[in-house]
Amino acid sequence: MPAGPLTLLVDNGSLEPAATLALRKLAARLCGRLGQKVEPVSLLHSSSIDPKLLAGSPAKLLLPVMERRLAANRGEFTIIPLFFGPSNAVTEYLPENVTRLREKHPKLKISVAAPLFASGDERLAQILEDQVVAQLGPVPSRVALVDHGSPVAAVTAVRNELAAQLAVRLGSRVIAVAPCSMERRPEPAYDFNEPLLAGLLDTAPWTEGRVIVALQFLSPGRHAGKDGDVAKICRDAEAKHPKLKTQPTALVGVHPLLIEILADRWRSASPLA
Repeated sequence: MPAGPLTLLVDNGSLEPAATLALRKLAARLCGRLGQKVEPVSLLHSSSIDPKLLAGSPAKLLLPVMERRLAANRGEFTIIPLFFGPSNAVTEYLPENVTRLREKHPKLKISVAAPLFASGDERLAQILEDQVVAQLGPVPSRVALVDHGSPVAAVTAVRNELAAQLAVRLGSRVIAVAPCSMERRPEPAYDFNEPLLAGLLDTAPWTEGRVIVALQFLSPGRHAGKDGDVAKICRDAEAKHPKLKTQPTALVGVHPLLIEILADRWRSASPLA
């Protein structure tokens, strides 16, 4: 493959093996699309996973990977953040740590791609639409678009914009589309995350009928896995409201269009000051 900066596909990290395995699959698909080596790495957490649960290959963290290459005088990187919006990981954690690395390695050259969501680009909404349509049936459905929840208002704004786009794209095929979050910090300053999924499913008319839970999550794990937090919230809601039936969609990370978005973000990556 052509020489040049090492491309790093970076997620937040998880203690669930399924999340790291999914990241590796995504990196392999992106490698094939770009014709460039793509290294799957996490910011935090994943290195604690037993390698036996990862086909014997330990998960890698961003900073140690960069440190090793810098020590070998290979100091050019392109980082693709696997985040929907401007999370603190992208706007604070990454720049702060790059500054520290530059103090030790002044020749470090790093470009960073934009997050997945971009104004005017409705491909994420198209992915969500496809995932919802795959779950439509003869029974009329409402759609709850759920993300993790964030301490950053701009990230929640992405959720809201995606829900608005999704509502237009689905039109009369569904009864309604509502944005919600899985969880939030308790302080009033984070009220922008409301409604929570649990609260939405406890509010009429969402307490009965069929609700498609559109997962604004990229990978399986503790939250969006088969038996994760979102699934538990839905089971609890169904137990409380016997006339309610929820149906999750597939994850965003499995849709082939995501690779095209990532490839475009890679092409437009800009140097990090």
